[in-house]
Amino acid sequence: MTACFGQKSARPKRREQRPSRWRKQMSTAAVDLFEVSKSYNDRVVVDALSFTVSPGECFGLLGPNGAGKSTLARLILGVASPDAGKICVLGEPVPARARLARRGIGVVPQFDNLDLQLTVRENLLVFGRYFAMSAAEVKAVTPALLEFARLENKADARVAELSGGMKRRLTLARALINDPQLLVLDEPTTGLDPHGRHLIWERLRSLLARGKTILLTTHFMEEAERLCDRLCVLEHGRKIAEGRPHALIEQQIGCQVIEIYGGNPHELLPLVRPQVQRAEVSGETLFCYVTDPEQVRVRLAKRTDLRLLQRPPNLEDVFLRLTGREMKD
Repeated sequence: MTACFGQKSARPKRREQRPSRWRKQMSTAAVDLFEVSKSYNDRVVVDALSFTVSPGECFGLLGPNGAGKSTLARLILGVASPDAGKICVLGEPVPARARLARRGIGVVPQFDNLDLQLTVRENLLVFGRYFAMSAAEVKAVTPALLEFARLENKADARVAELSGGMKRRLTLARALINDPQLLVLDEPTTGLDPHGRHLIWERLRSLLARGKTILLTTHFMEEAERLCDRLCVLEHGRKIAEGRPHALIEQQIGCQVIEIYGGNPHELLPLVRPQVQRAEVSGETLFCYVTDPEQVRVRLAKRTDLRLLQRPPNLEDVFLRLTGREMKD
């Protein structure tokens, strides 16, 4: 496997003969970022960020729009260069050897860039040529890709005639034409209705079952919880949490949540404070984190102007606790 960050001198010192734990980890990782930073017009978009994606896992970059997720995807693909830090993808240093790395990567961009005037089949053929595949090679894999995308009956339809969900599934199928080891998916379900979103999720789970590695950027909490083995939660290009979704929820929250609507949350806060472990005000909503929800309900029983919603904790609560605000698109 290609060394990612340069070679050691011909006569290394004794203490350098055994590779560091970090360097050994990099050699087997699908993606490795080490203290990567990127700025545009003096605005820091990615701020000294480090994480590792293991082969065969779905790793999520979760954060609101503007958190730096799409910039990270561009950096990993070698489309943009970091101002500082090191990136290794599939054993290759990026951007120095990004073209080699991209041979093993499939990409689903945030916005579809299909050729609307070509048919579904023709879009796959054109994209296969980017990977130096012959027409015969593309033809051989096309039936399986169409089946994967559930577009068997649309092979000869022009892309302009497809629904938004069909176009998104075609973009995903197109990303698989070179049988990539790694899929980089930038907001893959943005703009889809719930049915289309669930269908994409089902297709992604099937890819993970086949051993593919997925790097997923999203601002959908449910998407992150359903798909990701691990998450890196971002705000303004900084990592504010990393771990397995349910472990993060348990570590940061670990109790039931009651959302209270209908009154002034700042006036309600003193009323419920003795019954809650923690409370947060966000907009017109009071979030109460409680081990005994009934105490809060009894406390507010006479307030008929209020609406209480009790639910399990989620990643939105994690973000709210860490940043003091809800995650918004």
